[in-house]
Amino acid sequence: MLTLPPSVRVYVAAQPIDLRKSFDGLSAAVAARFGQDPLGGHIFVFRNRRGNQIRILFWDRTGYVIIGKKLARGCFHLARDVVEEAAHVEIEAAELGLMLEGIDLADAVRRKRWRLTPGGAHHESARLSVPSARATPRAR
Repeated sequence: MLTLPPSVRVYVAAQPIDLRKSFDGLSAAVAARFGQDPLGGHIFVFRNRRGNQIRILFWDRTGYVIIGKKLARGCFHLARDVVEEAAHVEIEAAELGLMLEGIDLADAVRRKRWRLTPGGAHHESARLSVPSARATPRAR
């Protein structure tokens, strides 16, 4: 399980990317696809077209770090459907940890919890509730 401070956000690219890119190519993709500063301390996740490889890029105050994983069998799945026009989706660190383990969260339902919003107000959150019909078919 990944433990990250709440200030670190995790962004996953909605569309596949050529994972032959290295530090400079992935950091340029962060600026282009995510509209974020790659030096901001957040985590940026990219998948290949087949969905069996993943690269994670982040800046650790002294340089870029790339973490890569290739599944021997199966593919990585996002916990939620992504709008077709979306360039990326933001997920929680716990979701990333489960995704890296190869766990498909498509049928998972998050129980309602009280959360503190950035403005200080409380609200109920059930972000992981996923509709039963999927917009795009998944390869198994």
